[in-house]
Amino acid sequence: MRKQLASFILVSLGILLLLFACSQSKGVIEGRVVDAEGTPLPGAVVSVKASELETTTNDEGFFTLTNLPRGESFFITAWVKGYFISGIGDLAPGTSGVEIVLYKHADSDNPDYTWLPSTVHAGEGEEQGCAECHSSVGTDLAFPLPVDEWLQDAHSQSALNPRFLTMYAGTDVYGNQSPLTRYGYVKDYGRYPLPPDPGQPYFGPGYKLDFPDTDGNCAACHTPFAAVNDAYGVDPTHLTGIEIEGISCDFCHKVWEVRLDPDSGLPYPDMPGVLSLEFRRPPEGHQFFAGPLDDVAPGEDTYSPLQQTSQFCASCHFGIFWDTVIYNSFGEWLESPYSDAETGNTCQDCHMPSSGATYFALPDKGGVERDPDTLFNHLMPGATDVTLLQNAVTMIVSARREQDQIIVDVTLLNDQTGHHVPTDSPLRQMILLVRAEGPDSELLAFDGGSVVPEWGGIGEAADGYYAGLPGKGYAKILMELWTGITPTGAYWNPTRIVSDNRIPAFGSDLITFFFLNPAEDTVKIDVTLYYRRAFIALMDQKGWEIPDILMEEFTVILGE
Repeated sequence: MRKQLASFILVSLGILLLLFACSQSKGVIEGRVVDAEGTPLPGAVVSVKASELETTTNDEGFFTLTNLPRGESFFITAWVKGYFISGIGDLAPGTSGVEIVLYKHADSDNPDYTWLPSTVHAGEGEEQGCAECHSSVGTDLAFPLPVDEWLQDAHSQSALNPRFLTMYAGTDVYGNQSPLTRYGYVKDYGRYPLPPDPGQPYFGPGYKLDFPDTDGNCAACHTPFAAVNDAYGVDPTHLTGIEIEGISCDFCHKVWEVRLDPDSGLPYPDMPGVLSLEFRRPPEGHQFFAGPLDDVAPGEDTYSPLQQTSQFCASCHFGIFWDTVIYNSFGEWLESPYSDAETGNTCQDCHMPSSGATYFALPDKGGVERDPDTLFNHLMPGATDVTLLQNAVTMIVSARREQDQIIVDVTLLNDQTGHHVPTDSPLRQMILLVRAEGPDSELLAFDGGSVVPEWGGIGEAADGYYAGLPGKGYAKILMELWTGITPTGAYWNPTRIVSDNRIPAFGSDLITFFFLNPAEDTVKIDVTLYYRRAFIALMDQKGWEIPDILMEEFTVILGE
């Protein structure tokens, strides 16, 4: 009996010791979140910085963070809408009575704010901009930080893009300018534009050729620092300093709202870029940064769920001019299954995917190690990214012999892109080419099917002029209403859509080609799909040297 009692006591003591050890291995931190006047803030998100551990405050502003490992200390942050994020560090499990004070941020915009540069625009010792904390150049970090990525992205070059500037000015890349637009006159209407004089040197269209006395709203997207206070009063060819930074760090992290039509979910017509954006530029002596993390503290930072949505991108990726939809990647996404909140993807999912970086700021500037899946890649791959383009569509090719013909079926399936391909600028195209060879690499006679349209370029195929070859072109083709010029990218003039055969999200296109069958000889069929940034005739006029990007290729051998 004594042995049984002793065993029972030992087991019970062991259980108690185990329970005590477990209670000591995990702990809680308790406290309250209040505003500057001491008023409790209910519904505030309270987090262990750079972790998934979080809770919310109750109606009296109290919180309890549980399941915290003992023997460690933690930085606890808090945020609620309308306030900057705040926090307290070096808190150990078991701590109670913590008080986190949140301060309101401005609820209006300050148009007199001086924009912060992303990199160094001033001399040594002057304001170093975002790169001071968000660039890994010259440090031991093994990966780039957001400013380094942004510098390689097209957004950082939007003000300096030679295609944009030469289209705006009506010049080629060497500075040669086309003549100003000519006009005719009819009594019942008045002046109307004429096509360019074929007897004069011509270096392509330009906004300033058609509207030399106005600046237009091109700057609203391309040079937002300059345009934010005067969207129709900026000539992008005359900017210097921070104004040529393009779509930069401080600009994006000052965006607070996007004005969208509640009925359509789209920006309002003729309201591109800054015209559809609401900002929170801070009053003098303060800062304001809005971002996608709710635990960035200390500092004058706040959380903005908008920055994780496609709506954040809408104002510069949707545009109606003269009642014609020109840019529409946001609208195409909105109409596709990708916009489904439960099963879809946002613009950021594809264009700002995790790069594997575990910091977004330097450790000696307050950066902490984070889950890489919580950090957005600021490379923002797009129309120049080979990897992205080669994972945009799927191409399926089959070929067969039937009597005196070789029949080739090509299917293009837009199964990996959340909008039409190609999208946005109406200058962009995809060109499909099908080549069938018999013995000794002799081309088989084409016997029917689609051919590349004239805008694919009249000339030598070896030089990229593919018009008339077996294949197909995909593009949105605009025509200027008065001059009849088509295709055109001069959408600052009234235009209409002549055709649009681009492939929508989850859409497909099946094309069949016929070639004469060379008896039983071996036949090689090569199918290639190219992405082209602009119509080749326009590239020749402007002097743009932009190589095509191979998106897909496939070879079929018959008769082996």
